Amino acid sequence: MKKTGIRAAALFSFSTLFLISSCSSSRKLSSYDPQVKELLLRMTLEEKIGQMTQPEQDRVLARPGDMQKYHIGSVLSGGNSDPAGGNSLEDWTDLYDRVQAEAMKTRLAIPVLYGIDAVHGHSNVLGAVLFPQNIALGCTGDPDLVEAIGRITAVEVRATGIQWTFAPCVAVPQDIRWGRTYEGFSEDPTLVRILGKAAVRGLQGTDLSDPLSILACAKHYVGDGGTTAAAATLQGFPGSRAGRVRLDQGDTRLDEAALRRLHLQGYIAAVEAGVGSIMPSYSTWNGVRCSASKRLLTEILKEELGFEGFLISDYNAINQIDRDYSKAVMISINAGMDMAMAPDTYREFFNTLKELVEEGKVPMSRIDDAVTRILRVKFALGLMDKNRPQSADRTLDDRFGSAQHRSLAREAVRKSVVLLKNENRILPISRQAARIHLAGKSADDIGNQCGGWTILWQGQSGDVTPGGTTVLEAVRAAVSGDTAVTYSADGTGAEGASLGIAVIGERPYAEGVGDRADLSLDAEDIEAVRNLKSAGIPVVVLVISGRPLIVNGILPQADALLASFLPGTEGAGIADVLFGDYNPTGRLSFSWPKSMDQLPLNINSRDQEYDPLFAFGYGLSY
Repeated sequence: MKKTGIRAAALFSFSTLFLISSCSSSRKLSSYDPQVKELLLRMTLEEKIGQMTQPEQDRVLARPGDMQKYHIGSVLSGGNSDPAGGNSLEDWTDLYDRVQAEAMKTRLAIPVLYGIDAVHGHSNVLGAVLFPQNIALGCTGDPDLVEAIGRITAVEVRATGIQWTFAPCVAVPQDIRWGRTYEGFSEDPTLVRILGKAAVRGLQGTDLSDPLSILACAKHYVGDGGTTAAAATLQGFPGSRAGRVRLDQGDTRLDEAALRRLHLQGYIAAVEAGVGSIMPSYSTWNGVRCSASKRLLTEILKEELGFEGFLISDYNAINQIDRDYSKAVMISINAGMDMAMAPDTYREFFNTLKELVEEGKVPMSRIDDAVTRILRVKFALGLMDKNRPQSADRTLDDRFGSAQHRSLAREAVRKSVVLLKNENRILPISRQAARIHLAGKSADDIGNQCGGWTILWQGQSGDVTPGGTTVLEAVRAAVSGDTAVTYSADGTGAEGASLGIAVIGERPYAEGVGDRADLSLDAEDIEAVRNLKSAGIPVVVLVISGRPLIVNGILPQADALLASFLPGTEGAGIADVLFGDYNPTGRLSFSWPKSMDQLPLNINSRDQEYDPLFAFGYGLSY
């Protein structure tokens, strides 16, 4: 088949799979306006601005009385913002109750909306079930599965009391050198649209007032997946160097028609599903910060698409709009930003916005609109119900990290694995093999399996969270009692084995730090594969990574090649595929390049030949 035929077949297989109709049955947020207006009439300017202000939980709690003085309406825990006493389920639940108790001491006792990055499960909390990252879920092509994952994530988040996650990411990454590629479902806007809608449905359920539903946040609006490597520096990121350009927070240079075609689709779907919050991007669109664009925030999103929820800025994003902070706040709020994520500058934001209103530079109508949108969501979530406890529901503890939840995560893993090569039908592996030798830095590393946004913002190699299963552990559990399973990180000692399995790829990273100019395999990965092959045995290579990598250096030595991207905690799902308990159905949600010279490479490119190593939509079965 010609490559153009492969591409057409891939597109056809995805498009036919997604002939589904799914709209949220949730009550419209604007239907709560009568209750909102009644409360709004009782609020002072200071109380209104407090609802628009979101500090980091540890910053505001460290200053006794600030929750009341600034009438704080929302807090967040950023990627590394854990409870002071530890990182267990109990620690998080206690923290939530403490924050909410402080909020209830304010004059109007409006509960706090607590936000967190639960992006692949409740990923800040030890022992949570961590699902495959979005790039892997894109390979499943299964909106029902994505919705079910959202429901379980909502339950585990609510077990800590928290009601809001900064997810799903509905970016459409066009250049896999971008360090946030794995946060996107696909390079294809159609696939992103359908899976993004499913994620919102899963998190929010059919009724936001359900105690097991949480508020979703579609991000990062809009075009963050289409940036060029210019217009931003690494300032603010670990190990950064001022002046170094990167893809993250860069400039998306497209006309409006192309922006709509490629990058707006996920937001259209999210609004259709009733998403209650949206996070504008750090990045710029043709040189204008998304957080400063009235065209994007108000005219397109709120007026044209009819978005009734509220906009939350990214972490200190308003600060980037202008060196004059007062001007930056004025521009962003007037453009349509409703809530400012001001982790450690919440006092400055509060006082600045109050001055701008008093000076007439931000109209009171804009403040009332912002607060109306925020309060709509609080009413919809049931937070304003005086008969509903504001403390966390600790009866959910038994469901947190449960076997039932892990079972769904295992299903997601096996459905996301993509079989790229299988010469001489080396797979599936016989459980009766005399000895299987595993190698590679990721064969026995739960942190590498999970990737970034796992306990820590940037993630971490090693035993980062309990309760999961590594690939090595899963293989040992899957074989017969007569089969020996051995392991060496560098692949040595494989002589005499029936088969070798190399588990290679990337170590964890997140935004900024994950931008890479070269996606070649690490030398240690190449060495592990070569050492296995030098033992004269068949070799299976499993790539665990946040994006396609350049695998030409090991492809001849790999009798079989599989991509599992970032599968999360349940490595048993990979063993299900390796041993034939599940016939692989995963299909690539991103094009896999032959070389770095081809990048950026994707199905949307109109100015270059489409000639990947493995095409979008490619995937073998047994």
